[in-house]
Amino acid sequence: MPSQLPLTLRIYRVLSAAAAPLTPVFIRRRLKRGKEDSARADERRGITRYDRPSGPLVWIHGASVGEVLAAAGLIERLRALNIRVLLTSGTVTSAAVVAKRFPPDIIHQYVPFDSPRFVARFLNHWRPSLALFIESDLWPNLILAAAARRLPMVLINGRMSHRSFPRWRRASGTISALLGRFDICLVQSEVDAERFSALGGRNVITTGNLKLDVQAPPADDARLERLMSLTRGRPVVVAASTHPGEEGMLLNAHKALAAYFPSLLTVIVPRHPNRGEAIARMIAESGTRVALRSLEELPTARTDIYVADTMGELGLFYRLAPIVFMGGSLVPHGGQNPIEAIKLNAAIVHGPHVFNFTDVYDALDGAGGARQAGDGEALVKQLGQLLNDSAARNASVTAATEVVDRLGGALDRTLAALEPYLLQLRLEIGAADA
Repeated sequence: MPSQLPLTLRIYRVLSAAAAPLTPVFIRRRLKRGKEDSARADERRGITRYDRPSGPLVWIHGASVGEVLAAAGLIERLRALNIRVLLTSGTVTSAAVVAKRFPPDIIHQYVPFDSPRFVARFLNHWRPSLALFIESDLWPNLILAAAARRLPMVLINGRMSHRSFPRWRRASGTISALLGRFDICLVQSEVDAERFSALGGRNVITTGNLKLDVQAPPADDARLERLMSLTRGRPVVVAASTHPGEEGMLLNAHKALAAYFPSLLTVIVPRHPNRGEAIARMIAESGTRVALRSLEELPTARTDIYVADTMGELGLFYRLAPIVFMGGSLVPHGGQNPIEAIKLNAAIVHGPHVFNFTDVYDALDGAGGARQAGDGEALVKQLGQLLNDSAARNASVTAATEVVDRLGGALDRTLAALEPYLLQLRLEIGAADA
């Protein structure tokens, strides 16, 4: 196989193998930055403390939180068929979400670093029956080694952004060698289908976006009641999954809006909770009263901004606020998924940078189910209008719900495309039980 690979992948395999001895140094640096779990660092080298379960095993891989949550419905369907699931991801935050929101029989592992030795160790231990890669987290050694073992691989919820596509076009031989290893590419939209086909994908099928079929996130009833009692009668806005550069704009927006809504409470939920203390410090230095959830502080009547720097509580805050600003969109990050907030009846405001969810936001904006704010001044205007007009909020929620219902169904279409593989796995389970 190596001789058949393009030069780029052959060089990559040599360099990634040569870099393996440096892995301990790399892990130590990531541990200092909070990007690794010290208790599970060996998983990055393909070492695990778990035994492989008997019978068929479906391996699902996604980069981080969004991809893992997109697979939740699919995982539930697989469990209903008595098929065991191995779920891999690459971030500490995604591991925390799996531990909090997924059933205990789902085996989660950190995806191994993409060195041939670590990948081989991982695949030799787990011996998956079927591999499902979510969206576009395509590690060359992982894909090539799985293909060499004749492991059936399917790309699900595939997405190729307008920024990634021209870059891959310039490395068409490389991406074609990777996509060509997948039996099927199930993609989110017709535009994605055109791009994957142009880059060498085989059997490209448009199934829709699994993120539109996600369930509303859970919330602890006691914590919700406590927060609601503390904020009753106050207008509340949640800024969800914010990124660096946005919190300052949100602080300015809060100050401007507080002149018209004196009891306004703004809740900032940073995408990366470890930024919470720095955000709270910036807010306090501006003279604005702030509370920090990671310190177990609760908002009082005097709190202006509440920094919710904890994991897995977005469902709590979406239920608390009728208006949600989706972060990652006032800065060129690409936006965050608004579907969970919509399913909890929030009116959505977002910035102009939503290229990670172009189809979703285009449909929402066109139907009046979301509002775009191009800058800080527009953010104040959009939030102010929604705070002042309950009818406008309700109309936005209704329109957004209709869009989500219309665009849904990706889970059923994905399962239909996977049916030949799942049928074979069910036959294997039946034969083992006989």
